[in-house]
Amino acid sequence: MPSLKSLKTRIASVRSTQKITKAMNLVATAKLRGAQAAALAGRPFAEGAARVIGNLALNMVGPEAPKLLAGTGREQTHLLLVITSERGLCGAYNSNIVRLARRKADALLAEGKTVKLYVVGRKGRAQLVRTHGRHIVATRSLEGRKMLTFEEARTLSDDVVARFHAGEFDVAHILFARYQSALTQIPTDERLIPVRRPEVTDTARLPASIEFEPSPEAILTELLPRSVAVHVYQSLLESRASEEGARMTAMDAASRNAGEMIGRLTLTYNRTRQAAITKELIEIISGAEAL
Repeated sequence: MPSLKSLKTRIASVRSTQKITKAMNLVATAKLRGAQAAALAGRPFAEGAARVIGNLALNMVGPEAPKLLAGTGREQTHLLLVITSERGLCGAYNSNIVRLARRKADALLAEGKTVKLYVVGRKGRAQLVRTHGRHIVATRSLEGRKMLTFEEARTLSDDVVARFHAGEFDVAHILFARYQSALTQIPTDERLIPVRRPEVTDTARLPASIEFEPSPEAILTELLPRSVAVHVYQSLLESRASEEGARMTAMDAASRNAGEMIGRLTLTYNRTRQAAITKELIEIISGAEAL
């Protein structure tokens, strides 16, 4: 049976941990409000940008289509852009994204494809380097960014687009956690490059009488890199909201578990203390009777 001193020390230690988890829960809750608002506000813009690109791309087929839309004509080399967090203590958030990336990479490798990993976030890099380290070609850190800006997403997307034009890969996928609620974050795999065309019938194509100034090719050449940047930016916003939601839930659960542990330890402490008092009383009574 543990001593009273060790139980008292353990209770004080768990209470200190509970104070930390409660504080982190409050901080994550405050950050979640802003991250959630940004992610939800960005969805209509991202969807609208995709529709604009889709409408312009409907009649864009053949050799005149930009490379970001038409692709390289091959699907041999795949780049996986994996977005994770810089900090831990957010439950299974990073593990779920890494698990999705590993499954995706292993499935492509089993098909004989070449896989390259571009990892954003320190936690994801630490996990993937153990199993797929030889496939990691680039990493990026967003540590210290309180608010994500479009310019940061543009820098990241420009790097990916430059690698595509340099012939380093044929298809790019972006893997991130889509925010649904503080309790639910959905690991998501979307194609980033080539930009996905809308699935429509021939009757839904734009009328041939519509004229563009400048040409649709020139418009798409300018808009496609921005569309990729918007896609990356929205994925970063979704990931940030998912991370804070997962951290808030994890710290709330940790605080409740600490409270339950304090209750059990306090009960054990009281029972041990009562047993010690009872033992002392029995010794005193036995000594008195012996006299």
